[in-house]
Amino acid sequence: MHSDKKYSDATKSVHAGITDNEHLAVVPPIYQTSTFKFHNADHGADLFAGKGEGYIYTRMLNPTVQALEDAIAQLEEGHKGLACGSGMAAIHTVFAAYLQQGDHVICSEAVYGPTNTLLAKLFTKFGVEVSFVDTDKMEAVQQAVQPNTKIIYVETPGNPTLAITDLRAAADLAHANNALLVVDNTFSSPALQKPLTLGADIVVHSLTKFLNGHADVVGGIIIAKDEESYKTLRGTLNLTGGILGPMNSFLVHRGIKTLAMRMERHCSNAQKVAEFLEQHPNVEKVIFPGLPSHPQHELSKKQMKGPGGMISFEVKGGVEGGKKVMDSVELCQLAVSLGGVETLIQHPASMTHAIMGREQRLEAHITDGLVRLSVGIEDPDEIIADLQQALDKIDQ
Repeated sequence: MHSDKKYSDATKSVHAGITDNEHLAVVPPIYQTSTFKFHNADHGADLFAGKGEGYIYTRMLNPTVQALEDAIAQLEEGHKGLACGSGMAAIHTVFAAYLQQGDHVICSEAVYGPTNTLLAKLFTKFGVEVSFVDTDKMEAVQQAVQPNTKIIYVETPGNPTLAITDLRAAADLAHANNALLVVDNTFSSPALQKPLTLGADIVVHSLTKFLNGHADVVGGIIIAKDEESYKTLRGTLNLTGGILGPMNSFLVHRGIKTLAMRMERHCSNAQKVAEFLEQHPNVEKVIFPGLPSHPQHELSKKQMKGPGGMISFEVKGGVEGGKKVMDSVELCQLAVSLGGVETLIQHPASMTHAIMGREQRLEAHITDGLVRLSVGIEDPDEIIADLQQALDKIDQ
């Protein structure tokens, strides 16, 4: 596929990252090898010096992994990608590449729990300062900026509150203060949102979620906007070793072929489910970017192609009401991941965000009774019927 042509996302999803290989296979081969031979001594010396073409060692680069990296870089309209062993490996690599003692990070309050803990518990041990703020409020971000701020890290929509950060405004603020804007784009995927085109410097994903889409791979990826940042990140990843292997790269690349189609279904299903939940008497609040009731509904329409497949809602009865619903569903599955073809439901306060502690969770608007729903691609009427019977049990 010619990456310089302006193909649609639907076409890119099928063809991105696929180039001619040795036997012109339609599907890129799996290079399940740890090391590669050199043509001769000079060839090996050139490769280690960063010259010539070829591969050295899979920790450093591998054709199967590179095909995936190129595919997602094309979808994100970035320069190059770096596939990692998990989403957390990708996030850690970015922080390790750019932060040092005395630096300051601004991070979204509504963020994946382990990201919060990585900054608050690990990087603070090495002298990095961290401020967690409502990044959907630019005035709060502005007030948090310090002379030593190096990174503004946002997750939008935020996990699990689905708060939307204005990416253009965040990029302008970061660059005016000589900082990088790093965006976790996991909840949207590049099919719905392209942060680099809105001014971000680096994008990260958990490949485990919508990009792979089938709940059978753990992985992460970083997309750099230019060669300079790519080299910085590649050097760090090569040293820390948190890479993705060829087999998992192959599986994710295969999953991406249906990304555009899947995201259309996730969005349409989630819209129907959210509208149903908003009308149910046992639901007190629904948070979904596709609803006019969402505080950043208009902003989401400007920077996202669709509202996504994630819904958060609160039920009557608080924690006990939420438990009743989660214990009563039959089609929806009680599990903590998201972005797969199957509908998953979970309770952030006791599961994915329990590690944050209650006080910090409440500051981030992650209430005790909040339920997070990852809407799959099943028949939407059947998803709704399952939620209906589960919500009705709250009164029983």
